[in-house]
Amino acid sequence: MIALAPLAAVAQDVKIAYINAQEVFSVMPELSGVETQLSSKQEEISKNGQALVDEFNKKAEEFDKNRATSEAVQQDQQKQLAQIQERYQVYLQNSQQEMQQLQQTLLEPINKKIADAIKAVGDENNYTFVFDVSTMQSPIVYVSPSAVNITPLVKTKLGIQ
Repeated sequence: MIALAPLAAVAQDVKIAYINAQEVFSVMPELSGVETQLSSKQEEISKNGQALVDEFNKKAEEFDKNRATSEAVQQDQQKQLAQIQERYQVYLQNSQQEMQQLQQTLLEPINKKIADAIKAVGDENNYTFVFDVSTMQSPIVYVSPSAVNITPLVKTKLGIQ
């Protein structure tokens, strides 16, 4: 009897389904608001970056006009240009990090909503496993035509088409 117990456990009903989570993500209604916020932030970053570029160009132009000044003044002017250039590089790095953090913050609720819907559909239909086939890095290399695609069920659960 004990020897047959593991076989009985293996013989249980294993239900497997798959989803294209990227397809669901791409039609989420919240995505347009996220894109708008990210676009606004990018415009703000570009505007501020351009102000630094303009400051650099203005200083460089001034220094070109005053070439007849002493060596000490020229060195000071070069130092000022280098400082503006350094501020610009730091600004670009910080801005990139800020954009990534904002994107992550804005997308997190959408990803959670999708994950919750996948879990709900999985629970409702008693699926043992649900695999995501939306990326080439997916461990799934083949999906049988008879396999259950729950992408439409998840979309319905989320109220999208």
